[in-house]
Amino acid sequence: MPFAATVLTLYPEMFPGPLGVSLAGKALGEGTWSLDTVQIRDFATDKHRSVDDTPAGGGAGMVLKPDVLAAAVDSVADGRPILALTPRGRPLSQERVRELAAGEGVILLCGRFEGFDERIFEARDIEPVSIGDYVLSGGELGAMVILDACVRLLPGVMGAASSGEEESFEAGLLEYPHYTRPVTWEGRTIPEVLRSGDHAKIAAWRHAKAVEDTRLRRPDLIERHGGASQAPPSGAQREDRASKK
Repeated sequence: MPFAATVLTLYPEMFPGPLGVSLAGKALGEGTWSLDTVQIRDFATDKHRSVDDTPAGGGAGMVLKPDVLAAAVDSVADGRPILALTPRGRPLSQERVRELAAGEGVILLCGRFEGFDERIFEARDIEPVSIGDYVLSGGELGAMVILDACVRLLPGVMGAASSGEEESFEAGLLEYPHYTRPVTWEGRTIPEVLRSGDHAKIAAWRHAKAVEDTRLRRPDLIERHGGASQAPPSGAQREDRASKK
């Protein structure tokens, strides 16, 4: 069965958006994954189709109503993980993306206004997720981020099976820097080791640069994963790993 994604949103017209082009769009067209949207407002019960109300205790903005949210969630709940996009959620990680991509699909609940009535998380098995320490107008862009991250890991979506093995975060490190032709550009030359043909030296250089850049730009990853202690795979290990795929 294809990876099935369902997005609960007040703005279903935003989809597929960027998910309809490039790798995700091609995979969508080929049936590798499916995308459905559900209009949350369809589950409102009053004549004004209200989905929000003023915050208890006072304050600015409006809060999404738990009864409407629960009805929308219940209409699609089928065992797939349900994630709610909110700045109050746990930061999304590549590890979590891999877990989701390995499953049957995901249901994504997009927040708006001041967010969700907290009781929806108490009453339903919903995982609050954040894509970063900033606030957007709604959860739709975050839902697209999660889906793009998952879809590219589905079998056959990336051209080579090894394409995602050495990317940023896969080994607890940022990815090493990349270069391509021309060899010399504006007085800057591709590092000699990358032109040496010595795969062992290239692997060692790439690992060293990954550690160096991670220490400089994301020291939290080094601390969290111990990435600096991870040795790069040898050429033989790479060939053996590729042969098993």
